[in-house]
Formats: sequence, C-alpha cells, structure tokens
Amino acid sequence: MAQQDRSNNNNELLIPQAAQAIEQMKLEIASEFGVNLGPETTSRANGSVGGEITKRLVRLAQQSMGSQFH
Repeated sequence: MAQQDRSNNNNELLIPQAAQAIEQMKLEIASEFGVNLGPETTSRANGSVGGEITKRLVRLAQQSMGSQFH
C-alpha cells in the first residue's frame, strides 16, 4: 500500500482485533462525559470523546514503553 493511500484513511485500525476494545473505550468515555452518541450528537461532543480516547491511548502506549525500559 502506498504512503498516500494510507494517509487518506485515518479510521483504519492497524490492529483490527483492537476494534472491540476501542469501541468499549468510546462508550465508557461517552458515558463518563454524559455524551449520548448518535446522529444528533454535536461535533464538539464527539470531538471531546475522540480527544479523550487519543489521550488514553497515548498514556497506555507511554506506560507500555516505560515498562519496557525499566
């Protein structure tokens, strides 16, 4: 797959088996934030959930990497 092809699909999971865990994380965060996900949800609300998913995934990666070097 060419570099350009990969950059056009930001929603493609590199590890498809992670889809269920990502979906569960999304639902948990939406619940924590009081966001009802659906077609009527505002971009701002969806963005807050997506941003929090990103923060948590980065934190998990940093913890994983940190434990490899100790």
